[in-house]
Amino acid sequence: MTDARHAGDSWRVVLGSCTMIAALDYLPDEDAGEGARSTGEVVSVTTRGVLYVHSAPSAVCPHVEWAVAGVVGARVNFDWSAQPVCVGSYRTELSWQGEPGTAATLASALRGWQQLRYEVTEEPSQGCEGARYSYTPSLGIFHAVTGPHGDILIPEDRLKAAMVKASLGETTLEDGLERLLGKQWDDELETFRHAGDGAAVRWLHQVV
Repeated sequence: MTDARHAGDSWRVVLGSCTMIAALDYLPDEDAGEGARSTGEVVSVTTRGVLYVHSAPSAVCPHVEWAVAGVVGARVNFDWSAQPVCVGSYRTELSWQGEPGTAATLASALRGWQQLRYEVTEEPSQGCEGARYSYTPSLGIFHAVTGPHGDILIPEDRLKAAMVKASLGETTLEDGLERLLGKQWDDELETFRHAGDGAAVRWLHQVV
């Protein structure tokens, strides 16, 4: 749901965790008098990221292409290559450019398929934080907010919650922090990532 809030001389349009600022110009108006406020225009914001499909059975590969095509609004044909870490599976990479939140939409579209492992990244853009999504069949999906250099940014309230659980003996602080950093996902996906080093990457622009 979109939530529009007025903040000084701009409108702040909130889309999930992304905020886009639209400036309001002050232009003279014959009816309203000098300095009347004109209608603001929402600034078009784009970002980019990468979809890494680390392993997908051959029967699932066409479904991955269809799901991605539904998100970007254009037909896609991936360059699939064999994934040596998982016999009978294939891997591919796709660099995309589109609206903020595209990574979340891609991750949601691919979520739930068995034997599919993937990651989606999104760079920060104007008013929007970056994101990283990782998925494995055994662990499910992991989401983290990322900064300009790809580092994971952990919100203060989640750090405090981890400290409270550790103080109550529910878990250790180390385990809590590893969970927040997605260490389990990193451990499972690391060998798949290395298998894709040097692979060709295709660019895809979202149709808007």
